[in-house]
Amino acid sequence: MRPSPARAERSDHPLTALSTPSADPASWERRLRTLTVIIGRLGLAYLFFTQLFWKLPPTFGCTNDFAFPVPAAQNYWEGNGSGGLCFWLGMESIYADQPRQVLVADMRPAGLPRIGITITPLARLNALLIDNVIRPGIAVFGWLIWLAEFWIVLSMALGFLTRLGALVAIGVSLQLYVGLANIPRPYEWEWSYGTMVLLAVVLLGAGAGRHFGVDAALRRRFSGRSGPVARLVQLLT
Repeated sequence: MRPSPARAERSDHPLTALSTPSADPASWERRLRTLTVIIGRLGLAYLFFTQLFWKLPPTFGCTNDFAFPVPAAQNYWEGNGSGGLCFWLGMESIYADQPRQVLVADMRPAGLPRIGITITPLARLNALLIDNVIRPGIAVFGWLIWLAEFWIVLSMALGFLTRLGALVAIGVSLQLYVGLANIPRPYEWEWSYGTMVLLAVVLLGAGAGRHFGVDAALRRRFSGRSGPVARLVQLLT
């Protein structure tokens, strides 16, 4: 029996085709979501990977017996033979008192105000920590800084405890944002650090290691179990 024209028309309708398993929109959306999470995770791992080698332990790239740059006139500085981690920590300290805004949106061409967030108080607090804690103990804190970034690389590359890795990445990136974003010499573009913060936040919520990562195996192993270890695994993956 031949189908009626009405039935034939309904069977050829695009909505009918989309309802078949081969055209299920949820399938390609899942694949796209998985792919983007993996790209973001590996991308963040590589960004931190590129920054490991100019501050390798045990000197952390510091030169001239762990010298730090010193302030000079007009918000400039003298290098003082410094390098590596010591140089950049010195930059954060030197520019801490300089008025600095981030997330500026200048809407005056449209007759609206210029808005932004002043981070000078946070920068001063950051410099206080650097000058009184990190700088005197650079031999120890240099290791902690380097290991924190190495952990981010390891966590994101392997998809291992990625929520913990993302939390560390958020902390490291926020500290860099407060200390270096928009300093004038050398100019540090705030978007570089802001993008790292936002990417780490997204990966924290996405549970990025569940997609082709060690976290997927950990969650399967501890699925349905109770106890502190199982809860910790669920929390950090």
